[in-house]
Amino acid sequence: MPRTVNPPLTDAAILALERPHRDLLKYYFLSMLVFPPVVLVAGLPMYFRYHTMRYKFTDEGISMSWGILFRRETIINYARIQDIHLRSNLIERWLGLARVLVQTASGNASAEMTIEGIKEFESVRDFLYARMRGVKEPSRKAVPASAAETPAQNAELAAALREVAQELRATRIALEANRGH
Repeated sequence: MPRTVNPPLTDAAILALERPHRDLLKYYFLSMLVFPPVVLVAGLPMYFRYHTMRYKFTDEGISMSWGILFRRETIINYARIQDIHLRSNLIERWLGLARVLVQTASGNASAEMTIEGIKEFESVRDFLYARMRGVKEPSRKAVPASAAETPAQNAELAAALREVAQELRATRIALEANRGH
């Protein structure tokens, strides 16, 4: 199966991602076939993991949940993201999949969240990098002309600050004089 290059997703398409691609289930079963006895033990949990896995990309962060009996949910704000990696093994590359590993400064050596089963993993990585940088480096928006201060307003503000400073000096001098008596 030749790998087809997927066109980059728009931010709106990434925000709409909710489930892993169906090829993730194929990957789970193909990876278990490497050691057949594992199919008996891990087959059912991986099947349920695939069917219960949900992603949610919002303006504030990412959340991922899975599980039937023991429901797990991981939520990461974009401001907490420290690094993002892509990882794929031979089977994942053959299926056109990769894992997006999201790391935070939690002190854990492994990834805080692993987004798996996404075919457009490069677009997701770029989206996360943009959001991560956007949170850490606030954009400098141009101030509208109506909100810009005029020179007269600046002079008025400077005069008020000078007046406050004079009153503070006078108060300090009066307090020091009272201590001296």
